[in-house]
Amino acid sequence: MKVHLVDGTYELFRAYFGAPPATASDGREVGATRGILRSLASWIRKAEVTHAAVAFDHVIESFRNDLFSGYKTGEGLDPALYGQFELAERACYALGLVVWPMIEFEADDALATGAARFAATKGVSQVLICSPDKDLSQCVRGSRVVAVDRHRDVVLDDAGVVGKFGVPPASIPDLLALVGDDADGIPGLPKWGMKSAATVLAEYGKIENIPDDPAKWTCKVRGAAALAESLAPRRKEAELYRKLATLREDVPLTETIEDLEWRGARKAELEKICDEIGERDVLTRMTKWR
Repeated sequence: MKVHLVDGTYELFRAYFGAPPATASDGREVGATRGILRSLASWIRKAEVTHAAVAFDHVIESFRNDLFSGYKTGEGLDPALYGQFELAERACYALGLVVWPMIEFEADDALATGAARFAATKGVSQVLICSPDKDLSQCVRGSRVVAVDRHRDVVLDDAGVVGKFGVPPASIPDLLALVGDDADGIPGLPKWGMKSAATVLAEYGKIENIPDDPAKWTCKVRGAAALAESLAPRRKEAELYRKLATLREDVPLTETIEDLEWRGARKAELEKICDEIGERDVLTRMTKWR
């Protein structure tokens, strides 16, 4: 069997910026929830989707904010989007999907934990992490755990990660530590860009393996002296940034592989939320109920 793990936060953001706005009878903005409901309702009807879960950032802040004050927060997030997180979680639950709403951890941590757990579960042939988020590329393991952009039909296995980022999955946190990640509030180190970081990490794998002396580098990279000068006094910063970028695999998820089996939508819940957001068409297209 295959296990599909969906990045619900990404799906909600995509729907918010891609689907037309809509308001419920009480005036709330619900367009993104309508979008994610329609999209996932169509997706779960595919024969290959038999076991699935969806992870959300129930709150934006996580344990990482305690580690670094500059880490991403919910500040500046449009209230019309933020107000739909819980609604979208309810919509996914009504569709019959397992939902992981994260508070202390992030949605990506839940996906990483689920991928590691279910890849090691008897009877599972493949785990597909449904998200184009580069952070999740670190979870890829050969062709057993892959990252999937289901909207563009792009699949990244080990070779795909190397082809896209220039480094294997295990080096993705180091790459993000050096170049930074604006989406997560990780600043990275001065002078380090994606090309230079990928070249050096392709040779050394981990930041701690990069010599301070650029004359000892066994790879050719433009501006090696400046890069080494930037890294040498900032290794502690780089270690912190890597910790922020490293996904956790110890989220206390309680579901078993049997719990992830999709047995159909929950009729009462789906009817209720469809009435709430004014989206009745999903009910007529649903063919399996629990």
